[in-house]
Amino acid sequence: MKLASVMGGVAMVIGGLFAPPAAAQEGRGDVVYVPTPQIVVDTMLEMAKVSSRDYLIDLGSGDGRIVITAASKFGASGFGVDLDTYLLKLANQNAKKAGVTDKVHFVEENLFTTDLSRATVITSYLLPEMNLKLRPKLMSLKPGTRIVAHDYPLGEWDPEEQRELVVPEKKVGTPGISYVFSYVVPARVPGKWQSLVNIGGRETPMEFNLQQEFQEVEGKVEIRDRSADLRGRILGERIRLVAGGRGGVPRHEFTGQIGNGSITGTVVIGEGASRQQATWTAKQVQRGELK
Repeated sequence: MKLASVMGGVAMVIGGLFAPPAAAQEGRGDVVYVPTPQIVVDTMLEMAKVSSRDYLIDLGSGDGRIVITAASKFGASGFGVDLDTYLLKLANQNAKKAGVTDKVHFVEENLFTTDLSRATVITSYLLPEMNLKLRPKLMSLKPGTRIVAHDYPLGEWDPEEQRELVVPEKKVGTPGISYVFSYVVPARVPGKWQSLVNIGGRETPMEFNLQQEFQEVEGKVEIRDRSADLRGRILGERIRLVAGGRGGVPRHEFTGQIGNGSITGTVVIGEGASRQQATWTAKQVQRGELK
């Protein structure tokens, strides 16, 4: 565990470390830190599905264990951010020992002002209040960016996956237990969308009014002169919406890829033997705001 100055305040940031604990270092004030167990690091990278195609940024990187493991085990590139000069020096030394200095580096920088736009994976071990402060910046990243947080989730944003690990040597947070939460930045779809779907040789107009809170979507769809509530979910740039199935509107299941103001995919109408499938393309005609 280490205490780091952030935006003029003081916040606890916990990083993965190779070296034994130290009571005082060359960084900004006296710092105490403990190792993050390697099983937690490995699980975080596994949940993020890290590969050689990824660029990983670790926020509060300590001695660099997460970034170095991502490079040496999976061939990923990236960098770590920290405010402690001793740990930054240690991290760069560890990268050199691991032979991955061509792939990774470590910088002294405020994580709230760090440019994250290049990242395909973000990892962190930050206290809840820091996660909440950072969350809008994470939500603005490119859709599909994966985020993995250790011990503390990102508030009301529901994780795509979470795991509980037994870690007997862990003394901070919940002693003996680590929690890992993974997220995928969703594309933004709130607003009005319009479609013209060919169903059985007949062009059917559809209009969608969508509201979005994190990866969850709800709203209404107008299909000719009928209306139905809909609910759905976004994973990166993939969307699934389900409407109807009750009353006069048959069940409609929409799936598609979200692009630049458009969605392209398929719609399945009805259920059982009577179901029909058609190409579905929607265009955004009015933008809305996230909840």
